[in-house]
Amino acid sequence: MITIIDYEVGNLRSVAKAFEKLGFAARVSADPRDIENADKVVLPGVGAFRDCIDRLRDGGFVEPLLAHVAAGRPLLGICVGMQLLFDESEEFGRHRGLGLIPGKVLRFPAGMEEGGERLKVPHMGWNAVSLKRPSPLWHGIEDGSYLYFVHSYYCDADSDADVAATCRYGDIEFCASVWRDNIFATQFHPEKSQTVGLRIFRNFGEL
Repeated sequence: MITIIDYEVGNLRSVAKAFEKLGFAARVSADPRDIENADKVVLPGVGAFRDCIDRLRDGGFVEPLLAHVAAGRPLLGICVGMQLLFDESEEFGRHRGLGLIPGKVLRFPAGMEEGGERLKVPHMGWNAVSLKRPSPLWHGIEDGSYLYFVHSYYCDADSDADVAATCRYGDIEFCASVWRDNIFATQFHPEKSQTVGLRIFRNFGEL
């Protein structure tokens, strides 16, 4: 059973439908107790880091989520769900994350340019990713594949060993995917990334 955490943020039904389309049993749950019995957990996220981490804590999800990871069971973070895995974020002040991946969440600086044109923030649309490590999440996916991004903040991992894939926006090469033991995450949205996104979900479901 794949449990998708419902803490009132993220494209929950889209993620669930993607797994169901692939033949995996998936449920959206707002009950922290369901994490205890889950084979795998998905942590989605859309919006501000501060609001998301507050809702996780207020909903009683943090402790069972950390216990799930400590037990060696797979976790997949998506978009802000990936950012929450890091130590802290500078979005609307300084806020502590779950501390599962050492590093920080930073904002794309204003005034970035590429080819003489000013780049917009948020970074939004299809962009190619560069694979850095042979993560199980990326099995069967080619280097340079295009995924769909929507974000104004990016993850800066302390160790390259945690970075599975990167993407470039302007002069910044940021972390597009992480992998540490049983922890997997993507800054892009697999549920919006068509065939490649479905392959990523399949790879996670088959772990």
